[in-house]
Amino acid sequence: MMVDEYLASWNLTPDGEPLTTQTSILLPVRSEGRPVMLKIATEAEERRGAESMVWWSGDGAARVLAHEGDALLLERAQGGASLVEMARDGRDDEASRIMCRVAARLHAPRNGQTPPTLVPLTRWFAELEPAASRYGGILSQAAVTARVLLDEPRDVVVLHGDIHHGNILDFGSRGWLAIDPKHLVGERGFDFVNILRNPDAHIALKLGRFSRQVAVIAEAANLDRVRLLQWTLAFAGLSAAWILTNGDEPELDLAVAALAAAELARVMG
Repeated sequence: MMVDEYLASWNLTPDGEPLTTQTSILLPVRSEGRPVMLKIATEAEERRGAESMVWWSGDGAARVLAHEGDALLLERAQGGASLVEMARDGRDDEASRIMCRVAARLHAPRNGQTPPTLVPLTRWFAELEPAASRYGGILSQAAVTARVLLDEPRDVVVLHGDIHHGNILDFGSRGWLAIDPKHLVGERGFDFVNILRNPDAHIALKLGRFSRQVAVIAEAANLDRVRLLQWTLAFAGLSAAWILTNGDEPELDLAVAALAAAELARVMG
C-alpha cells in the first residue's frame, strides 16, 4: 500500500511534511490525537529492521503501534534534547554513555524466540574480503581482524547495527530510545563502533577524541577495550568497502580505521 492507503487504513491524520530517504518514507501523523510517525520501507533492509522494532516491544526502542507490510506506525520522539547537539556542545562523554545505556536495554535477554530473519555478522561483512583483495592497505588489516572476530564471537545478542547520535532520540518521559535498526545478530561489542565515527567527521576526527571515547564506551558498556578497537577497525574497513563500491571516497572511514589500528598497536605494545 502507498501512504494514502495507510492513512485511511489506520485512520491517521498528516501532521507535517513527508521526508523521503534512500530507504524509507517518513510522515509525521496523528492517531486519535497522539503524535506518531508513519514509516514506509522502500528497501529490504528497512523491512527487516521493522521486525527488530516489533521484537523489542518498546523496551529500549520506539514503541511500535502497528505493523503491516512495508509500514510501521511508531511513537514519535517529542523531547527537545539531541545527542548530536550534546556532542557538539562539549557533552560528548554524556552522549556516549546514553547510547551505551540504550544499547544495554536492547541487548538484554528476552523471553521468546528471536526473529528467524536476523542477519548474522558473517553475512553483513561479506563485502570486506573482496574489497581488501582489490584495494589492499588498511582494508586488508581490517579484513584479517574481522575474520578473527567473526570466527570466535562473544556475547552474541540481537544487534541494533547502527547505534549513533542520530538514531537514539529523546522520547520525553519514555527516555532515550532507538530507531532504525539493521536487524543483525552477533557479538555485542559490534553495536558500539558507530559511536566512534559519529556524529560527523569534524567531531569524530578531533584530536584526542577517538581515544577518549574508546575509554568512555569501554567503561560504560563493560567492554574489552582491545575487542572494541578491533571491531572498530573491522567495521571502518567494511564501511570504506561499501563506499568504494559506490564509487566514492571513504575519507572518514579510512581515518577511523587508521586511528583504531594505531590505538591497537599502542595498547597491545
